[in-house]
Amino acid sequence: MSCRDEHDDHGGHGHDHHHEHEHDHTDDITPALQFSLFQHINFDGVVTMNEAEQDSGKAVLKKTWAERLEPEPELESDADEQILMTVPFTGQVKLHSILLRTSPSLSAPRNLKLFINRDDMDFGTAEELPPTQILELSQTSDVQELPVRRALFSKVRHLSLFFEDNFGDGDEETTRISYIGFKGEWMQLGRAPSQILYEAAPNPNDHAVKGADVHRMGDVMKRGS
Repeated sequence: MSCRDEHDDHGGHGHDHHHEHEHDHTDDITPALQFSLFQHINFDGVVTMNEAEQDSGKAVLKKTWAERLEPEPELESDADEQILMTVPFTGQVKLHSILLRTSPSLSAPRNLKLFINRDDMDFGTAEELPPTQILELSQTSDVQELPVRRALFSKVRHLSLFFEDNFGDGDEETTRISYIGFKGEWMQLGRAPSQILYEAAPNPNDHAVKGADVHRMGDVMKRGS
């Protein structure tokens, strides 16, 4: 099935309107990394359909927050304006929001349909199934933070993002996305949510912190014995 097959009307699903949040200030780097799920994406399992360049969807996901404004790599659609990406996580997550950077051009995606816990998504399935949530996107080069309904995204193992159309209204067949990130809480299956995590970065202090955690864990074990 072509991803340009005619869409059914999803009139029964409401759209959510969100204001984009600017994250271009260096002094808000730390808050932006709180609850980052970057470390918990199973990059090897990411599947992106209708990408013009192989693995460009995965490359966009691999951008860190510090690289969010870099123009390359970029995810560009191929045959038409639609893009379907399925992202598996290394455990179960409570999704809080999606971070997205596109552009003020006609190639910016307009609507994003989200589906959870499907590892068999294709364009036909994305057009037929009712989405978990639909987000309306903005035509901007700012990083948009798009909150989701947390009650619907409390046990996510796979997240599928269906960028259904763009602002070209049929006149622009290429959709472009330069950054995608996720915020939420990660937990191993069957365990309680982990503490707040931050994106991995080459910081010498990381080793000191990790060492301190090991000592603290040893102290706890001694007290419990």
